[in-house]
Amino acid sequence: MTSGSIDDQLPACVLFDLDGTLLDTAPDLAAALYRLCREYGVPEPPFSAIRPAVSHGSPGMLKACFGLGADDPLYAECNQRFLELYYEAIAVDTVLFPGMSEVLARLEADSIHWGIVTNKPGWLAEPLVKAVGLWPRAACVVSGDTLDKRKPEPEPLWYACKQIGVAPARSLYIGDAERDVQAGKRAGMMALVAKFGYLSGEDCPEEWGADGFLEKPLDLLAWLAPGSIPA
Repeated sequence: MTSGSIDDQLPACVLFDLDGTLLDTAPDLAAALYRLCREYGVPEPPFSAIRPAVSHGSPGMLKACFGLGADDPLYAECNQRFLELYYEAIAVDTVLFPGMSEVLARLEADSIHWGIVTNKPGWLAEPLVKAVGLWPRAACVVSGDTLDKRKPEPEPLWYACKQIGVAPARSLYIGDAERDVQAGKRAGMMALVAKFGYLSGEDCPEEWGADGFLEKPLDLLAWLAPGSIPA
């Protein structure tokens, strides 16, 4: 690490994945899935089976519940209906993960920009972020369809940095899936794993090449100290 001013060694930006990192969206996604199960007469799986699939989006959740792959004839119909049901009640029980409110307050107090980069489509991400009151606070919200590429490609993270006006090398990206770490590293950022997110027993985050791990949101505060980002 080279010498420099304290300010030069502080992170300039923290970018968050949405589902399973910034917000605990699993309760509302599970509620939509249960409604879908009732419509199709399918047994409702336990919440413990649904939660780890949330970070894999509707494909992962429909696979866990219905056993449907993207090439199944019923997939498109079920996926559309699932997303409609979710949109209708998108922020009933969704909340920030415990401690995340304090983390965001600390970032804002230290004048460190923060934003959201998610693979969730904009027609779901935007109303969700607005419903939980974060839209005016986030420096940017990059959705899965903002560009023609999405994570694990680095372009959405580069786009976020350009929107905010910071260098990727001065930024942190936090997510709970391997593709989040891949995107962060490819973008030239430090990448942290949110181990409090929607990881399954089959996930091996220690093998993803991350720069660090967060057992809880408040662990991020240690990465906001001077010297946490190489100058």
